[in-house]
Amino acid sequence: MSGQSIHKPAIGAKTMVVSPHHLASAAGAKMLQRGGNAFDAAVAVSACLAVVYPHMTGLGGDAFWLTYCSGEGSVRAYNASGRSGRLATRDRFAAEAESEAAIPRRGVRSALTVPGMADGWDAILKQYGRLTLADVLEPAIGYALDGFPVSPDQHDNTASRMDVLRTEPSTAAIYLPGGSVPTVGSRFKQRQLGESLRLLAAKGRDAFYKGEIAKAITDDLAERGGLLTLNDFADHAGFWAEPIRGSYRGVDLYQVPPNSQGFTGIMALQALERFDLQAAGHGTFDYYHLMIEALKLSFLDRDRYLTDPAFSQVPLERLLSKEYAAELAGAIDPNRALDAGTLPVGSDTAYAAVVDEDGNAVSFIQSLYFEFGSAVTAGETGILLQNRGSFFSLDPKHVNRLEPNKRTFHTLMPAMACRDGRPYLLYGTQGGEGQPQTQTALLTRMVDFGMNPQQAVSEPRWVWGRTWGELTQELKVENRMLPETIERLARAGHAVRTVGGYDGIVGHAHAIRMEENGFRSGGTDPRCDGAAYGW
Repeated sequence: MSGQSIHKPAIGAKTMVVSPHHLASAAGAKMLQRGGNAFDAAVAVSACLAVVYPHMTGLGGDAFWLTYCSGEGSVRAYNASGRSGRLATRDRFAAEAESEAAIPRRGVRSALTVPGMADGWDAILKQYGRLTLADVLEPAIGYALDGFPVSPDQHDNTASRMDVLRTEPSTAAIYLPGGSVPTVGSRFKQRQLGESLRLLAAKGRDAFYKGEIAKAITDDLAERGGLLTLNDFADHAGFWAEPIRGSYRGVDLYQVPPNSQGFTGIMALQALERFDLQAAGHGTFDYYHLMIEALKLSFLDRDRYLTDPAFSQVPLERLLSKEYAAELAGAIDPNRALDAGTLPVGSDTAYAAVVDEDGNAVSFIQSLYFEFGSAVTAGETGILLQNRGSFFSLDPKHVNRLEPNKRTFHTLMPAMACRDGRPYLLYGTQGGEGQPQTQTALLTRMVDFGMNPQQAVSEPRWVWGRTWGELTQELKVENRMLPETIERLARAGHAVRTVGGYDGIVGHAHAIRMEENGFRSGGTDPRCDGAAYGW
């Protein structure tokens, strides 16, 4: 298998797997070696991440998928996000609304939406897989029951969220064994989660949504005043959808449609297409400033419109038009930063991608929303529930207001770019509001400047706005940027804060590129614990 350094990609003659944890990447590679395809491998990676990256993702969270089946010759999207429970009305949060507070971000009242993850695994495998659910869950089950080495990222996130974990005794018992943060490299087991995965492998999707797992979760929530019921789980269904499309310098761009924020990634790139980034030069003030400003403008429309389109229409035809892109480009001041506020969003996410020897490709991303989600581990299942529903608004006039059976504004946005109707680039990152920002950097670096995936991921990055749950409009930039670039950004009115080199606050990005000679090159972020495997 091919490995990679901080600047050199892994190169495979036939296949490539990238993810933020080396054990998950290896699980995907194992499925390919067994005769599985990219879809089997992707579900194995997803399930493994739900075990070995528990602070970032889990069986109690959501996922979004972009798929390309070489036999069909088209890109499809699968929305594996959950709706709010039928009891989740604004009246239930009257006290918060009266005090102009928000839905609690942690605890049982933040667990408002049904987890979509297991449904997504089932849908992907039934539509395109060669292997069984039991086959692809085998690595995840093994790591849950027998243990895996604690990664630096898990250790750091556990240490920074000890107070949150301690509010839930059942959660603390798992993630703070013996009352302390597990050390890097120590063996970490999740017996209850392993048994839940084993049950899912044996009995399939219905065990999670209609059987023993659903009952255990909802019984526990009911005892604690939770708002998700067994009927909410039983009624859950994800769905296949036509992806939304745009273009950038001859490359076709694909994103998951709303309730994903994916359209912002297309809007920003189509605005940037009006500028000569090559002439500006990579790493210069002009390069970063133009990208940041294009993204700010796309965020204004995102915050104005994004919610479940079944409840409020998102005017995608206009937002994704080249005419509107020209308007956005014209609104950018080349020398001055726009003052634009955005909503605070979560951070914990895991992006991964797989390409197989037949040309099938999967770009997917999954999340619990904040690190460790709601912090509620339901019953004896070992399943940590997401707090994605806490992003709903209690303002009755807000487009993303809380209502029963509704999917909320979602930051998750896997990306795919095609040339001549076939996958060319698969790319994405974790990091809430940082996702469209980093995606824009990755694509421009690979398309405008010819960087390989590893270099595009490794180069200095930034993140603007209210991300990681912070109420700030800071522009955080890695200190590896050119000093004159940082200085000019500050002079232009950006609220610059310099962070360390390879700081995880700018996200964990990964990418795969299909080369002209048929090889696949992959890059994973040196800011995380990932790996790229290809052969």
